[in-house]
Amino acid sequence: MNVYANKKTWKFLLFIIAIIIGISSLRYTDVLVKKLSVEERKKVELWAEGTKQLVNNENPEQDVTFVLKVIEKNETVPVILTDENDSIIAYRNLKPPKFHKNVFFIKQLRGMKKEHEPIVITISKDYKNYIYYKKSILLKQLSIYPYVQLGVIILFILISYYAFSSSRKAEQNKVWVGMSKETAHQLGTPISSLMAWVEILKQNEENLEYLQEVEKDVNRLQKIADRFSKIGSAPVLINTNIVELLINSVNYMKTRVSKNVIFNLHFPSDAQIFVPVNISLFSWVIENLFKNATDAINGKGFIDIYLEETKHVLNIDIKDSGKGIHKSKQKIIFNPGFTTKSRGWGLGLSLSKRIVEQYHAGKIFVKNSEMNFGTTFRIVLQKK
Repeated sequence: MNVYANKKTWKFLLFIIAIIIGISSLRYTDVLVKKLSVEERKKVELWAEGTKQLVNNENPEQDVTFVLKVIEKNETVPVILTDENDSIIAYRNLKPPKFHKNVFFIKQLRGMKKEHEPIVITISKDYKNYIYYKKSILLKQLSIYPYVQLGVIILFILISYYAFSSSRKAEQNKVWVGMSKETAHQLGTPISSLMAWVEILKQNEENLEYLQEVEKDVNRLQKIADRFSKIGSAPVLINTNIVELLINSVNYMKTRVSKNVIFNLHFPSDAQIFVPVNISLFSWVIENLFKNATDAINGKGFIDIYLEETKHVLNIDIKDSGKGIHKSKQKIIFNPGFTTKSRGWGLGLSLSKRIVEQYHAGKIFVKNSEMNFGTTFRIVLQKK
């Protein structure tokens, strides 16, 4: 639980950091944009003043070089000079197309009117010109820059998180395989010894009934060791009657749980539904789900097993009448280490998911769950 709490905390912190950087960048850029907008307005006003002086110049010998330089200095802000009837007198920093120029200027003028208030040039008492303008390309680029920056930051965080997760997952897989192989190896020696002792004890007919039970448990240990040895290796899938496998698993669990746990099979016991599975590994999955269901009902309640067959897939539903799983936990219960038990490693469902999805190309998930009304797990297997 702590591992996933820490993981969620780091995710949340990364997200908050990205938001803080983005908001800070937006605010700072907004301040710059406002300042530049003021400067551009001043530049257009200066351009307007220069235009006005040229228009009102009554002395042909007056030096207007400085005024012309002022007008020519505007190389970034798109402007349009019109009369009172919106007829275009002049324009600057606009590149009209070769064709449909009128349409182009009408659209530009309409956009400029929406963007800024015009600058009025009073030519005479009865005659005025108007200068319309819009943001320069530089100012527009600066306006969208923080959004681009925020997108890059989020993309970087996502890529980093994906790379970290993939690396950790690969490392976890190695640990899983190594642990499984070592467990199988460590179990091998005492199991072999126990099997030898069982054979010796069989020569004495006393306590034969107890000996048979011991032999069953030894065989069970051998089966568990065999399962662990298969983790990390490509398992052999055999066309198997799932109905028979489920019944065998139910019969095995019945002898190891309380009599108050009632197993209900909602399919004919003599039905034959064949699906390619590895019997040893897949029965492990079923037993894990049965154990979880038994824990969920606290040793008293119902465990229902349903089969739903279609042309291409077989759905196996295992439903309990237990306490249910909260929605916030339904997506993480298959993660390694997640457990709600005081004594548990949180490996059962993770192993089950690995076996179903990686070794059998199937799916396993929580079909539905209601608090205090039980949970239904679904396994989907390909029939061919």
